[in-house]
Amino acid sequence: MKILVLGAGLLGTSSAWYLRAAGHDVTVIDRQPAAALETSFANGGQISVSHAEPWANPHVLPRLLKWLGRRDAPLLWHWRADPAQWAWGLRFLRECLPGRTQANIAAILGLALYSRERLQVLRAELGLEYDQLQRGILHIYTDHDELAAAMKAAHLMARHGLDREMLDAQACLVIEPALAGAGSLLVGGDYTASDESGDACRFTQALAERAAAAGVVFRHGVHVDRIATGGGRVAGVLVHDADGASLETADAYVVALGSYSPLLLRPLGLSLPICPAKGYSATLTLANEASAPSVSITDDERKLVFSRLGNRLRVAGTAEFNGYDLTLDPVRCQALIDRTQQLFPDLQIVGEPEFWCGLRPATPSNVPVIGRSRLPNLWLNTGHGTLGWTMACGSGAALADLVDGRRPAPEFPFLRG
Repeated sequence: MKILVLGAGLLGTSSAWYLRAAGHDVTVIDRQPAAALETSFANGGQISVSHAEPWANPHVLPRLLKWLGRRDAPLLWHWRADPAQWAWGLRFLRECLPGRTQANIAAILGLALYSRERLQVLRAELGLEYDQLQRGILHIYTDHDELAAAMKAAHLMARHGLDREMLDAQACLVIEPALAGAGSLLVGGDYTASDESGDACRFTQALAERAAAAGVVFRHGVHVDRIATGGGRVAGVLVHDADGASLETADAYVVALGSYSPLLLRPLGLSLPICPAKGYSATLTLANEASAPSVSITDDERKLVFSRLGNRLRVAGTAEFNGYDLTLDPVRCQALIDRTQQLFPDLQIVGEPEFWCGLRPATPSNVPVIGRSRLPNLWLNTGHGTLGWTMACGSGAALADLVDGRRPAPEFPFLRG
């Protein structure tokens, strides 16, 4: 079957790989000059199954009140005259109910565990190198109430097969000595030894190279204008590039355009509960690697992650809801550096930080949208929010199974059309 994949980020490239491995004739189109140059470019670098607890949970509501009006808040909501944004916000509040949060954790965890396994198999088969580290993820807490809430989440995840080891502050310093300068701030943590980290952009581009060698056609610099339909199916995709406009046709189509997926699908009467959540990152080049953490760290209070990528330290996180705006806010950029200096006062870097922001496709529940749409030849793989790197390989493998009529391995609410 001839399949056209829209988007060459983590999800589009992984979808293309597994579809090609299943024997399909696959073409990927993307507006950028190479793979992974948008949301997948400079994310936090964590393959973090341990972060299966969604933003929407009963404990977030007091935080939202505390963060109101702060430009450097971990979650910043800009009120806009946008009905879709308001509807998303109301659904987010509904997902904070305890029962819904527990169901969402189970769904996210099932796919994330499967995806990490697929990544490990793929890495071994292809010999991929992307500054990967298998040293686990250490989640640190500076608030006793948040630590108590984390213990409850850890117990729930343990029932679904993930071991998050709860730690006191001293044990956190044993796992990551680079935190010694911030030891007085810590009240405890949890550690998931099976989690990993690595450069998502390097991985995606390496996988795209292998996919191209296996026969996947990547067409870059191609802009998607709209999807044409006829007879209750997709008839083609209207695109344009430097040579002009054209209609691209295939037997099946996969939309993996992240935050831009709803904009493309809305004219078809397909409404996706996805809102762009702008995340920030700073990449620091290390002058002295011994002063930097070697274990990937999540800072619960500021919603930041710290990942070693070779001789670089990636600091990333937060969520700013401001439509499709990609302007770097200097206040939010500086907040990344301030917290880094607070946690790692002895850190030595070379040159200036490289700041970046990208739009993560967030659903209210943090559960992505994967499967067949109500148009029988249109498939979706989007809405992964902050866990696109964690879920990419599993989502691509599961989508290929669905396209071929097989039931995917993980227990997950896949779309059935």
